[in-house]
Amino acid sequence: MSWSDEEVLQLSGLQHFAFCRRQWALIHIEGLWQENLRTVEGDLFHARAHDEQQRERRGNVLILRGLQVFSHTLGISGQCDVTEFHLSPEGVPLRGEAGLWQPYPVEYKRGSPKDHNADQLQLCAQAVCLEEMLCCDITEGALYYGETRRRMVVTFTEELRQSVRDSLEEMHQLYRRGYTPQVKPTKGCNACSLKELCLPGLQRRGSAWEYLRRAMEDEG
Repeated sequence: MSWSDEEVLQLSGLQHFAFCRRQWALIHIEGLWQENLRTVEGDLFHARAHDEQQRERRGNVLILRGLQVFSHTLGISGQCDVTEFHLSPEGVPLRGEAGLWQPYPVEYKRGSPKDHNADQLQLCAQAVCLEEMLCCDITEGALYYGETRRRMVVTFTEELRQSVRDSLEEMHQLYRRGYTPQVKPTKGCNACSLKELCLPGLQRRGSAWEYLRRAMEDEG
């Protein structure tokens, strides 16, 4: 499928969408954003990983940061925090480098492993972009969490890849319609930087118009 520039979605939005569809729509459709301590800390953490001036060589591993990636198939574009290229006979040629190199995406997260798969989906989407760009197969990557200072290996199973495709299909549909889903309050709402813009408590009680109508009736 051919995508126009306006239709191409941000790869990073996949993580927002998996965490909360309404959060994704407020950011990527309505253009709303609000900082809190978590987002600021996350930005600083990613700034170090995204230093595009850094190009490291550690033995048989070449490390690139802030690599721009895209997928015409999925209609997304974005950046990989870190992309390692491991010297391997099953890899791909790289300009200016001898031998063949196997891509291995690494996504940096400020916190710790979560009880949902939003981070895995984002990493898998990066792998799909790299596969399409470099004409190769990537079976796994890693999530590095700042709190634990450990990597968690992620295997890119067909089930995970299908979840990426299904999520992006729904995201494209919502984006074309310009539709922001209704809130589904969870315990994660309290930590969300968009809480004051989303108003999950107000949404739970009904529409904003109904809330104001009842308030005026009470005052009358």
